Amino acid sequence: MKVGIIVYSQSGNTLLVAQRLKKAFEEKGHTVSLEKVEASGEGANPKLIFAPDVSPYDLIVFASPVHAFSLAPAMKLYLSQLQDLKGKIVYSFVTQQLKKDWMGGNHAIKQMKSACREKGAEVIMDSIVHWSSNEREGQIEALTNKLSAGK
Repeated sequence: MKVGIIVYSQSGNTLLVAQRLKKAFEEKGHTVSLEKVEASGEGANPKLIFAPDVSPYDLIVFASPVHAFSLAPAMKLYLSQLQDLKGKIVYSFVTQQLKKDWMGGNHAIKQMKSACREKGAEVIMDSIVHWSSNEREGQIEALTNKLSAGK
């Protein structure tokens, strides 16, 4: 299967998790590309510099940090500009500094799911990594195992 991991990361935390997920998919025999959404300007009004094309992929993983208890504005903008996700298998994950899902992670995942639904796809699996948690490594391992295995 051809897998595209589309990641927006500012500090590198989300990118680190995406790289580990890429390795897990490759170990299962998939062809994997990791592409970064690039944006200029911080805050509520970013401008996209690079928006990866998802058309070559059978399975797409969208990855983003949580900003201010919501999906990062650059990822929101990217998802809103996608043409079509019909027929695609879609997974997602977010990273957040805070230790509880309800402190932004759940909302960010819900926003990702809604954006994907508007483009014709359902997010089949999702996950949240709490960066400040003592359980972070276990969360990353569980995410990579779950998503790369498709369950």
